[in-house]
Amino acid sequence: MMTEKLSFKLKLAYGIGQAGEGIFGTGLSFFLLFYYSQILGLSPGLAGSAIGIAVMVDAASDVIAGSVSDHWQSRYGRRHPFMFASALPLALSFFLLFFPMVTSEWALFIWLAVFTNVARTMMSLYHVPHIALGAEITEDFRDRSALVAYRQFFSNIGSLAALMTFFLIFSPMLGEVGRFNAAAYKPWALCMAFIMAATIFWSAWGTRSVIPYLPRVFEKTQVSLSTIIARLVTDFLEVTRNRNFRNLFIGVLIVFIMVGVTGTLDIYMITYFWELDDAIVLPVLIAYAVGNGLGAMFSVRLFSLWGKKACLIVGGLAWAFFQTLPVVLRLVGWFPENDATIMLGSFETGLVMPLLVAFKLIQGFVTAQANVGYGSMMADVCDEHEYQTGRRQEGAFFAAVAFSAKATSGIGAVVAGWALEFIHWPVGTQIRTAADVPPETLYNLGLVYGPIIASLGFISVFFYTRYDLTPKRHSEMLAELAERRQLAAADVS
Repeated sequence: MMTEKLSFKLKLAYGIGQAGEGIFGTGLSFFLLFYYSQILGLSPGLAGSAIGIAVMVDAASDVIAGSVSDHWQSRYGRRHPFMFASALPLALSFFLLFFPMVTSEWALFIWLAVFTNVARTMMSLYHVPHIALGAEITEDFRDRSALVAYRQFFSNIGSLAALMTFFLIFSPMLGEVGRFNAAAYKPWALCMAFIMAATIFWSAWGTRSVIPYLPRVFEKTQVSLSTIIARLVTDFLEVTRNRNFRNLFIGVLIVFIMVGVTGTLDIYMITYFWELDDAIVLPVLIAYAVGNGLGAMFSVRLFSLWGKKACLIVGGLAWAFFQTLPVVLRLVGWFPENDATIMLGSFETGLVMPLLVAFKLIQGFVTAQANVGYGSMMADVCDEHEYQTGRRQEGAFFAAVAFSAKATSGIGAVVAGWALEFIHWPVGTQIRTAADVPPETLYNLGLVYGPIIASLGFISVFFYTRYDLTPKRHSEMLAELAERRQLAAADVS
């Protein structure tokens, strides 16, 4: 690992790769279900199921990408070959998701299922080696947290780019402003695919200077299907024996599924529950990402003051609280009506939009501490695993991280799609306003989006509290690991 402080240029190159993932995540979680159900007319239950089928493929592809990259032998290291190889296939499969060449309901279902699986598999090829690379570059507390913070910051930049280009560039340019402009989706997806490929290549190219400092694989292993399967099973069993890993993984998986459900339903809530028109919708959509990006910038300092575990717990609780609060207030009649206005000097504006922006900004800022803390703590668990077993298996650990992150739009889309089916949500481009939806259906949408889903946050916090790797213990392990490595290097020489 590198011993000197990491340069800004290196941290920038590492982090910017996450912008492509931010675009990918927003495309799948925010736009995809809405596009197939409200624009193309596919049943939301079928659309959600097609997207969710990829979750099982995700689990396999993430584990394979992690294990194979852990054992990969090349002069370009263990991670970079996969990062380079993923850029173009990922971009192409993302574009084809929004360019279906079929029209019937079952053909759309198959198209969506196939290309969601292909896109997610290609994302695994990049995402798992990329986040594993962050744990390998350095052991320094501040630099390691900074790498995760950069990654989180650019994830939000990617999300903002996906939203702003659609609502400010492509839909106005192609006639009708907003989410119901069917003609805007294909050129938008093509542009986003290009940016995804460019940022991923930038990240791989810009971090190639660290390759000589990274752990390498020297032992020769026989490559066969049975060997690969046996190694996958062995790697999976080894990492799941770590109790701190299990607690982090289960806790964050629950949160990411919650985020996936609400992220998929965001466009429905904004369109029908809060009735925000396209002229004022963008501030609400980008507020969370802005707050999250700002929170990521402050996270390293807050970790030094309060510790990663405390920030993870507070961030998890804050997400659930601010997600639920405005919806519950509306359901009990304590939130302003959608047509309420306020005078700012001589200017009259709606009251709902600025309130939602304020809630989302605060939620994003506090939740960033959980996002960054989780990534940094998982890197610490990799050190603990090496201390206990003598093996560096970042790929196997971060395969689980990748799966939990992608469950956001996978399992979340399944739950959201069938929730819409259960509450009898009407589909089609003619369903444009709250007046087109029965009042009881809107009420049930609020229940699902707010208190029902957010209540799961308390379960995740229970698992966070069981994490017991303290900063002091981690420092002691790092010191002993350094001694072991020195002895091993002396023996080799």
